[in-house]
Amino acid sequence: MSFFKKLKERITQQTETVTEKFKEGLTKTRDSFVGKMNDLVKNYRSVDEEFFEELEELLISADVGVTTVMDLIDELKDVARTRNIKDSTELQPVISEKLAELLQKNEQDAKLNIQETGMTVILFVGVNGVGKTTTIGKLANKFKHEGKSVLLAAGDTFRAGAIEQLEVWGQRVGVDVIKQHSGSDPAAVMFDAVQAAKSRGVDVLLCDTAGRLQNKVNLMNELEKVKRVIEREVPGAPHEVLLVLDATTGQNAMSQAKTFGKTTDVTGIVLTKLDGTAKGGIVLAIRHELDIPVKFVGLGEKVDDLQEFDAQQFVYGLFSEVLEKAEAEQS
Repeated sequence: MSFFKKLKERITQQTETVTEKFKEGLTKTRDSFVGKMNDLVKNYRSVDEEFFEELEELLISADVGVTTVMDLIDELKDVARTRNIKDSTELQPVISEKLAELLQKNEQDAKLNIQETGMTVILFVGVNGVGKTTTIGKLANKFKHEGKSVLLAAGDTFRAGAIEQLEVWGQRVGVDVIKQHSGSDPAAVMFDAVQAAKSRGVDVLLCDTAGRLQNKVNLMNELEKVKRVIEREVPGAPHEVLLVLDATTGQNAMSQAKTFGKTTDVTGIVLTKLDGTAKGGIVLAIRHELDIPVKFVGLGEKVDDLQEFDAQQFVYGLFSEVLEKAEAEQS
């Protein structure tokens, strides 16, 4: 079975709603990236060195990342040589196939580590302005709809309005928020939240944290202290440390991921505002260069627009027109 048919089969096994969300959320990236690729194929009919140089530039401009692009170009050259591909139109579907392979690496890692028994504690980290509080609210809503009991911990006690913002989300989705006054010790808030979650028999505790500049030593020390408190009160927790990144910041998001990854044992990434950028290639760069799974992507403003990341859905959302055309030609 061809790559296209396998991908289509997998997509049709999932809900049309999810497929549409990925297609709509990736519109800006698809229009920019695929549009430029179509132009490239038209302008360079033969697969030669000049074609690969232009493709390299195109991928880098989509924020796929230099290291990832170099690896990808090398693979494409090998494929072109072994399959004796001379026409650029024949290579176009191979590009999407290779991108899918990059994203599907250790795909099982993209699933959240939800505890079958007892409480699951999820810690959220990231700089201010990336959509961390909104992500927590949307995930709280998701867990509630799955029938789980949820509690929120307002651990960002430094940013003005952060506690109130989390409370607004709590009221919106019907979830309680454990808080202290602004400027209080975040670790003390976490201690109170864990005790409250234990006494109430809560399924999921979602913990917000401060998001001042990631290169501040004090912030990283605070995060370590928060983690120690959680670990002491719930052995094995936090079960996930999710780094929230703003997709519209491109390579700046990569540098944040590297910094936080060194100090907080990040287990997964939530990439917000993917619908607001033409540089969705950042997903590939993060997955390939950092080897940290992308667990959720933000594909819109609505409460249900935070979607579990799915490699096939992402590739289909990005290359739906190319894949459908290739499938039609093969049938």
